[in-house]
Amino acid sequence: MIKAFIASLAMFSCLAFAGPDVKFETNLGSFTVELNSAKAPVTSKNFLRYVKDGSYVGSIFHRVIPGFMVQGGGFDKDMNRLSSYPPIINEASNGLKNKTATIAMARTSDPNSATRQFFINLTDNDFLDHSAEQDGYAVFGKVIKGFDVIQQIAKTRTQSLGQMRNVPVKPIVITNVTIVN
Repeated sequence: MIKAFIASLAMFSCLAFAGPDVKFETNLGSFTVELNSAKAPVTSKNFLRYVKDGSYVGSIFHRVIPGFMVQGGGFDKDMNRLSSYPPIINEASNGLKNKTATIAMARTSDPNSATRQFFINLTDNDFLDHSAEQDGYAVFGKVIKGFDVIQQIAKTRTQSLGQMRNVPVKPIVITNVTIVN
């Protein structure tokens, strides 16, 4: 009886910290991401700000590297940089790891420079995790549905455009983003 109570309490606490879920629709299909707002509160709040203001709609996946990650949210289909809110603090020390199907914030060499761009790991990318030697990249959720769409994005033929590398030849456009719970 006590073991069942402890198990149900543990399950409840896991559920209480799950979400919200965000559904992305693209011209290649849809996928859903579950945010971990308990371990990455600043990053999740920042991400949801862009979801709620609608500015991810019309943005593209502008960097696709098979066997590594797909990155999006920062440019439109004409490769114009989208406006951003101020940068946020890096929450990479939150214990979440850059494992397959996780979503993390892209940033510059400044660890506290993340704004709107995110990436989805195609494989375990442990070298992106926070450690004593490096600041790392903040994971704030995971793909819970439609990872096959992310894998399809990863197979897209890419090109170089000016200084940008690994840009899909045919734009992969985010057509809708909604909070589903």
